[in-house]
Amino acid sequence: MAVYNTPSDSANTAVRAFLTKVGEFYLGHSFNTGNGKGKEIWLRIKNEVFNSSCAYCGQTKEKLQIEHLYMFNRSEYGLHHPGNTVPCCTECNTRAKKEDKTYTDWLEHLKIVCQKRGDESVFETRKQKILKHIESFNYPKLNDSEKQAIKVIANSLYDNIKAESDKSLSLYKELDKAFVKATNYCQ
Repeated sequence: MAVYNTPSDSANTAVRAFLTKVGEFYLGHSFNTGNGKGKEIWLRIKNEVFNSSCAYCGQTKEKLQIEHLYMFNRSEYGLHHPGNTVPCCTECNTRAKKEDKTYTDWLEHLKIVCQKRGDESVFETRKQKILKHIESFNYPKLNDSEKQAIKVIANSLYDNIKAESDKSLSLYKELDKAFVKATNYCQ
């Protein structure tokens, strides 16, 4: 739960909702991992495909989170889709930032995790397991035009939501000045 909410928080939520809908468009149905068919699919990925283990470090953990291989944000536009989700432990669910302030992709992240744990020998096996998972769930292979279209829409949505928040605050200030302050003077 956020301690301090900003217009960027609501804008990021809107972008993730859009990426969820695009993922569901390609999937052909809802992928709500909280209940129903989506939850069944997620549990199958977590428990059967990855044997209740973190996709990166291979550790069996009681609490595994959903990790989007292609990050679920407006800069990497990873879709919320079964082929883009893997189980991940808390320790592995933080990607390193590169010098250009972008995050490592899932493959670089896997390599870093394996190196940190001294498990470089299992890198190729884990990589192939993840690639097989992506393919088995038919994660869409978007062409450059499709990626660019998603990116343009996601950035526009982000900017519009942030702008609406600023406009709402300005409107509130005007209404407060016109009505609330005026009412206080009349009393």
